[in-house]
Amino acid sequence: MKKHLLALAVLAIAGGAFAQANDTVAKVKASGVITMGVRDSSGALSYTLGDGKYAGYHVEICQRIIANVEKAAGRKLEVKYLPVTSQNRIPLVQNGTVDIECGSTTNNATRQKDVSFAVTTFVEEVRIAVKANSGITSISQLNGKNVATTTGTTSVQTLRKNERAQGIDFKEVFGKDHADSFLLLESGRADAFVMDGAILAGNIATSKNPNDFKIVGEILSVEPIAIMMRKDDAALKKISDDTIKDMIKSGDMAKVWDKWFVQPIPPKNTRVGLPVSESTKAAWANPNDKPMEDYAKK
Repeated sequence: MKKHLLALAVLAIAGGAFAQANDTVAKVKASGVITMGVRDSSGALSYTLGDGKYAGYHVEICQRIIANVEKAAGRKLEVKYLPVTSQNRIPLVQNGTVDIECGSTTNNATRQKDVSFAVTTFVEEVRIAVKANSGITSISQLNGKNVATTTGTTSVQTLRKNERAQGIDFKEVFGKDHADSFLLLESGRADAFVMDGAILAGNIATSKNPNDFKIVGEILSVEPIAIMMRKDDAALKKISDDTIKDMIKSGDMAKVWDKWFVQPIPPKNTRVGLPVSESTKAAWANPNDKPMEDYAKK
């Protein structure tokens, strides 16, 4: 009987630990610390200012969410910023290292098996950046070219699946992060950089000579970009969704968009120059966490 009771006690402790692993509010209430996953070069969505400081559209939205997590936890939280990459962002959320990921992650059906997403805050259009003097204006001109993309992203797969890319033979070259991929284009090691339009625009805006680059070609795909968290974390999911919906309803979301995508942003006070798209407006009008596959449906 004692062994049986001991086994039950062990199971109860393990079950409690597992439950807390998927309950961020309980976890941060106990620790006093919440870890935000951020990106070094995801355009105006999430980027570094140096010295461990991060800024951007999704960073600010996550700061609003964390303020409401503090209310739910009943205590002030220390916010730790942890830079993540396209390759490690999902594992770091899954294993509890990152509590909320505030970068440039596409919400798709495959990822929804492993993590959860808040309602969509940004609907992205995947495009191509080239040097302004390259003469490249469409996918059809990428034959025999080097095309850069960031390791762990879906952009080149999206390009290959595009009907206009049939019969086009290009070589993929990979950057470890978006800044590295842009450097491949900037240095001439790549003829084009395929990525989310906002990331392309942000990297161009902060480059040494923004006029040397342009975004061209067809829209390769339309993708919902969202804030990511652990799967089955009902409390954090509700706080995140409610925060975003309140920001949309109050008009704050439009103001935050304008702040990061239209107005000059630090550290160089350059403008990304990206007005809110009709696709993003539609997502705000009907908040949802549908994956990109739903956007592809006719």
